[in-house]
Formats: sequence, C-alpha cells, structure tokens
Amino acid sequence: MEILNKINSPSDLKKLPKSELTQLAVEIRETIVDVVSKNGGHLASSLGAVELAIAIHYVFDTPEDKVVWDVGHQSYAHKLLTGRRDKFHTIRKHEGLCGFTKISESPYDAFTTGHSSTSISAGLGIASAKSLQKDDSKVIAVIGDGSMTSGLAYEGLNQAGHIHKNLIVILNDNDMSISPNVGALSSFLSRAFSKKYLQSFKKELGDFLKSVPRFGDDIYKLAKRSEDSFKTFITPGMLFEAFNFDYFGPIDGHNLDHLINILTNIKQLEEPVLLHITTKKGKGYPPAEKNPVYFHGVGCFEVKTGVSTKCSGAPSYTQIFGHTMIELAEKDKKIVAVTAAMPEGTGLVKFSETFPDRFYDVGIAEQHGVTFAAGMATQGLKPVVAIYSTFLQRAYDQILHDVCIESIPVTFALDRGGIVGEDGATHHGLFDYSYLRSMPNMVVMAPKDENELRRMMVTAINHDGPAAFRYPRGTVAGVTIDEDILPISIGKGEILKEGKDILILAIGQSVQDALIAYDRLTESGISATVVNARFVKPLDVEMITSLVKKIPRIITVEEHVRQGGFGSAVLESLFDSGITGFTLERIGIYDLFVEHGDQKILRSKYGVDADAIIKTAHKILDNPDV
Repeated sequence: MEILNKINSPSDLKKLPKSELTQLAVEIRETIVDVVSKNGGHLASSLGAVELAIAIHYVFDTPEDKVVWDVGHQSYAHKLLTGRRDKFHTIRKHEGLCGFTKISESPYDAFTTGHSSTSISAGLGIASAKSLQKDDSKVIAVIGDGSMTSGLAYEGLNQAGHIHKNLIVILNDNDMSISPNVGALSSFLSRAFSKKYLQSFKKELGDFLKSVPRFGDDIYKLAKRSEDSFKTFITPGMLFEAFNFDYFGPIDGHNLDHLINILTNIKQLEEPVLLHITTKKGKGYPPAEKNPVYFHGVGCFEVKTGVSTKCSGAPSYTQIFGHTMIELAEKDKKIVAVTAAMPEGTGLVKFSETFPDRFYDVGIAEQHGVTFAAGMATQGLKPVVAIYSTFLQRAYDQILHDVCIESIPVTFALDRGGIVGEDGATHHGLFDYSYLRSMPNMVVMAPKDENELRRMMVTAINHDGPAAFRYPRGTVAGVTIDEDILPISIGKGEILKEGKDILILAIGQSVQDALIAYDRLTESGISATVVNARFVKPLDVEMITSLVKKIPRIITVEEHVRQGGFGSAVLESLFDSGITGFTLERIGIYDLFVEHGDQKILRSKYGVDADAIIKTAHKILDNPDV
C-alpha cells in the first residue's frame, strides 16, 4: 500500500500526480476487500465507487465543499481518503467506524445516512443554507441508480431545479445498459460542452436570441428544442433537463482522466447540474463482479474464492418466512407478496420465481408499496408486505391512513425486528411496537421461535384487518416445525413456566432469554412464571391481570425502546384494569440510539438479555419494601 499509506487527508491526495491515481484505486480496492472479508459489509457498491471518490476529493475542496453520499453503501473509499485509513479495519465493529457516513464521525461526512434516497434533499438543504450565508463552496450529492426508484429523490430534484440552487448531483449508474459507442460519444460531448467558455457562450446566445424583437422567444424555443432533441438522441438526459438541471453524461465512472476533467469543468458552473456516470458493481474483485447481489451486503468470506467463512446449519428467520410464504401461497391463490427493493433481504426470491405474477418489487418506495398493497386488498387479495422494520418507518402515514382507517386486511412482515448488529442506529428495528400499536385496528405480534412465526403468518393473513408480525435477524431457535400450521387466537398469550416468586412477561426474541433466565433463577432457588405474551396489541389483559394478582413482582422484557413499547402496554393495561399493589420493572432500550456492533455485545451492553433479567429479578426480590 505504498501510495495509500501516504494519504491521511484529501490534501495529501491532491499532491499526487495523476499518473499514480490508478494504482491508488487498486490499493484502495485491495484494502476494502481485505477488511470486508473479515468484518462483513457493503462490498460491491463501494468497489464500484472507488474512482469516483478519488476524483471528487482530487477536484473539490472538502470538507469546505460538502459531499453527501446517498445511503453510504458507496462510502468506503471516501472514508479511506479522509483521515480514517488507520481505523478502517474497525469498520462495522463495536466502537469502530460506522458502515455508513456519519456527521459525528468525521467533518468530511456532510450528512448521516443509512436509509436510501436522502442525498439530493439533504444536499439541496445544505446548498440553500450556503447561499443564504453567501458561501460559494460546492455541494455534491452522490446517488445510486437504485436510490432513484424513490419518490424522495424526485421531490429533491424538482425543488432544486425550481429554486435553481448551486447543486451538483452525481448519478452513479451501475445497472443501466448503454451502448459503448453511444456512451463514448456522449462522454466526449459532455466533457466538451461542460467547459466554462461553452456554457457562457450558450447562456449569452440564449439571452441574445430572446432579445430579438417580435421573434426572439420563438427562435430561442426552437433552438432549445433542437438542443433537447439532440440530447435525447445521444443521451438519456431529457428527464433531468425537464427538472431544469444541466445534464452531462454518461461518463465512464472508472476512467479517472475523464472524471477529473469533467468534474473540474462542472465545478465552475453555478446552477443545478446532474452528472451521469456508469460504473460496475464489484469492480476489481471478480467474485463481486460476478455476483454483485450477494456481495452487496456480505458477511465474512475467503478473499481468494469469495466463499463465506460463516456457515451455520440452522436456517434464518428470513428463510423460514420465505419458505412458508411459498407453502401458504400454493394453497391460497389470493396471497401476493410485496417488497421494496429487498427480495433477497426478505427471503422472497424463490417466491418471486415460483409465483412471478404474484410478486411485486416496488423499488425503494415503501410508501407506495403500502398503499399499493391496500389497493389490492380492497379487491379481495391477501397482500403480505415484507419490509425491514427500520424501512417500514418510512411508510408510517400510509399504514395509518390508507390501511388502518378502513381496517383493510394487509399483512406486514417486519424482518430485522430488534437489534440487527453491524449496520447500527439507522437499521435497528427498535421502534415498531410503539408506532404500530398506537394505530387503531392494527394487530401487533412477535413470535418466540420459528414455529410460532409460521403460526403468526397464518393468523395475520387470515385476519380480517391489518396485522403485523416482527421477527429478528439471525438463526432460528431450533424447535420442531409443525407440519400443519395452526393459527393463534388473536390476543392470547401462553404460560411457558410456572413459579410463585416473580412474573416474567416477554415478547418475541426476548422469550428465549426469559427461558434461559428461568433455568438460572431456578438453580439459585427463585421460582418464576414465564409468559410468552405473543401480542403487543391486543394484550392478553385477562391472563396478565389474573397473574399479577397472585405474583405482584413483574418484569417485562422486550428488544425495543421502552417508550410506548410492550412494557408500556402492560403498565397501561394494569392501570386501566384498576390493579394496584405491584412492582414492575421494564427491560428494554432506554431513550437513545443504539450504535453498531455484534448483536450479542449490544444486547449485553443495553441490558436486554438473560443476564439483565436475572439481575432485575434479584433487584426486585432483594427489596424489603416489595
């Protein structure tokens, strides 16, 4: 790493001759592959953006010029170039570098990211603030073609073109197929036409034509239409021109000379600009080039072969969900699946192959996906909307307004519920109980194991109203799977263990921790009752109140924030039932955002594991006033 080891900031990068930048890109890729092979991470997209990161920091004056990397999947090279090389081996590790850009991590990270399609809106906000403060430094928003499936990106484009702020949007296109000859011609024209003197001439000519008496406007409009027609023939840029952006591209995103050339030209412009570049996901690492979907977000792997080094015999909850969806859909032709650009992540790839006409990937458009599903449900279909818990937050209003008001039977399958691990604060599913249980007509549940997940799927799909179930990231509990999938009575929990000293009410993933705690408490002479609540809404109030009257020492356990969660629901139900004379301790996440790290480490740190239950039980029982 002869060249990379010299780079501690973009100012060091600018000292390099252009002739060394290609070798720098090679060294950056080697470093990224090596570290991600050990830590896991977003590999393919970051490998595809190496030259782009180099060119941006070579041309622009960061951090005065602000760069917003959409989502952050592409930002690994950016991190290596901006003073974090020595810490890069810690990426996604607990107390190490974040896998996404993060304002609090570096002054070079202009915006904290994690959810898609925010870069243009954030970049426009930054540009508008700079304009008000008479700051003429640049703002660059880098957005991938996948993020352009979200309406939020177009809302940002629309306003940016309308208020005509000084914003550069770089569209990193690693999916669109463009003829090499057309691409070469458009690249040449974009680099030529972006030169300052031609842009100035174009503006002056336009002003002159419009000033011609009587016919000026007509002549100008004719000239503009001719230019637009030519651009349409040569490039796919008319969409962005319609948003009042000056469009340049497509440019080969791996050609550093071309990138630096056009960015240098664009830097001089003072209006909304969209630069369209084409890149290859996984560039420079053959296994990732061959299978970019797998290497989008990957676990540990062997560098030489690309083969995963973490092989568990147990399936994941995601896999159980996907297999069960096929099993149920084979028996019920009304079942359809909806996801938001996550068929692999939600386990629906085989469903899409088995029932292609009953599978809908709406792109990164969770809001649309929910309302789309509601529309299908009004016509008698049974849509299952499978989205990560953290991403369903983006569709809050659609769930409330378009589904719950009329109690439309849409099923929500919330993958990655609870602590997800290395993706961190933007991806933990720690808020779903709170916002979903506040909605009238919504049923909210969480399974203790994979067999109960299957039962909840049947329960939700056949429920005449909206229902949601959330399940964790990771491998299943390893219980026996029932061949016949029986539904669960809505709002009914179950007593798993009986004891007289303490009452443990648990939900979802936390039930397994409660059972571990039960065994260890029993060994120390403490007798506990363990309840699998199953439902956050409606609660099994009758069972809970009857147990509290006999066992007034209560612990609620959930892998969720305490505010408005399962423990809050239990407290509310006891108060509303007029129950008094009890002590209740809530185990859950306090009022904070959980950082990234291994799931086990985070559960221990934030006190939502078996050890926390045992500690809390002793705390209650050691209190003489209880």
